[in-house]
Amino acid sequence: MRVVRQNDKSRRNGSPEGCRHGTAGRSRIRGGIAALTVAAIASGCAQGGGGGQGGGGGGGHEAVRPTPSRQPLKAPPPVETPDPNAQAPRPKKFRSAQAAHAARVAAARRWRLARVPLTPPPPPAKKPEITTRDGFEVDGHEELGLPPVFTTVPTKQRVVFLTIDDGAEKDPAFLRMMSELQVPYTAFLSDYLIKEDYGYFKRMQRAGVVLNNHTLHHPYLPALSYYRQRHEICGMQEVIEKRYGKRPLLFRPPFGNYNRNSLRAAKSCGIEYVPLWNEEVFVDRWDYREWDRKIRPGDIVLSHFRGRDDWKGTMPDMIRRFLNKVTAEGYAVARLEDYL
Repeated sequence: MRVVRQNDKSRRNGSPEGCRHGTAGRSRIRGGIAALTVAAIASGCAQGGGGGQGGGGGGGHEAVRPTPSRQPLKAPPPVETPDPNAQAPRPKKFRSAQAAHAARVAAARRWRLARVPLTPPPPPAKKPEITTRDGFEVDGHEELGLPPVFTTVPTKQRVVFLTIDDGAEKDPAFLRMMSELQVPYTAFLSDYLIKEDYGYFKRMQRAGVVLNNHTLHHPYLPALSYYRQRHEICGMQEVIEKRYGKRPLLFRPPFGNYNRNSLRAAKSCGIEYVPLWNEEVFVDRWDYREWDRKIRPGDIVLSHFRGRDDWKGTMPDMIRRFLNKVTAEGYAVARLEDYL
């Protein structure tokens, strides 16, 4: 059985090397930039030699060894945002496309963007076929009908998809910014972080964001047995259904690491897709999976719910860096679930 090992950030839970995150008795995240040998993406707390298989699996595994990335980008200076403690409004309905565009222009000015974000095209009438990316398969992937693992959605439209993980930072200014700019995104949540304030993510859901599964406690899944992995994934399904009314169809494994047991467990919990990412955006830089460091149509972009405790800036600062780059390169931000 093959373990697929990538990297991700966790605020308070640790990687197998014992990364510790957060504040007040917890160390800060020490970001380790890592890359897959298929041509990499970086993220914090890089995983070392892999964990065990646990019950339900057998045989050895191949570790994908991370290598350093380079070319960090200079962070934009943080700016004051309007009314940061205001509640995120529900999505507005506009009388015309012109009115919607005017609202985006005004919001882009308020949030100090270099350009107005592009409006995404309508969702495709025929959804693209989603398959597992080469090199990301596990033994018996197709035969067992396991959920596809992918980093890019096959489309010719110049769109990218923003996904944000874990739920550590709960910045009301971020909710307001995204609602005013009308920028879609997808959240992958871990219960041990969101339980501090379930209401924050309820406000996010009311604004049209789909809340998806990132396990209960953000563990390194390949080190766990099948049954413990299933508890982490199915348990988070139950939390989201109880708190937000619907069981997710999307699951992202912590750190991007999984094995066959992870996907078997996810399928048994009702998961249909396992989206990873092709780029990651921080406050001060972008990191890339592909060797040429370019964004492509349909790419999934990863970020995290982080603030000044972990970054040299805020979530609005991160969104500003994200939007300025993708807009300058002619990409709109679309809703991932509309393409699945």
